[in-house]
Amino acid sequence: MEVLEIKKYPDAILRKKCKAVKAVTAQEKRLFEDMLFTMHTFKGVGLSAPQVGLTKQLIVADVGGGAVKLANPKIISSSGSDRMVEGCLSVPERSVEIKRFYEVTVRGLNEKGERVEIEAKGLLARVIQHEIDHLRGKLIVDYLSPWKRLKKLLLRR
Repeated sequence: MEVLEIKKYPDAILRKKCKAVKAVTAQEKRLFEDMLFTMHTFKGVGLSAPQVGLTKQLIVADVGGGAVKLANPKIISSSGSDRMVEGCLSVPERSVEIKRFYEVTVRGLNEKGERVEIEAKGLLARVIQHEIDHLRGKLIVDYLSPWKRLKKLLLRR
């Protein structure tokens, strides 16, 4: 396994919309493993392909209940909501309180290329939503008002 370089804000790749994966090939399987290894190395709980410089719809997550690896993840149902402070490996030393769905059902392809649906709640649901945001070019700083964004990013408070 290889530790991949994590792209940092304001790297332009973090704003790109990612392309769907046609099939999970040996290349995607290797990327899933390298992404998980990188995420664990940097003490993260989720990572997306654009964070390591690729515009593919791939995410990984691990909040302690086993690794989730998904290609082309799509939220097909959601319920409830809660607020929590989130950080991001691509936006180091910054955190933002974000309201997200408490429960989600996500459809995608697993590491074997099989179509799966995952029901997630709490932290895992939050991490999956965060990583799907990355696939759309959305970052945690986008949840801030312009003034708060300026204050957090430029004034470092």
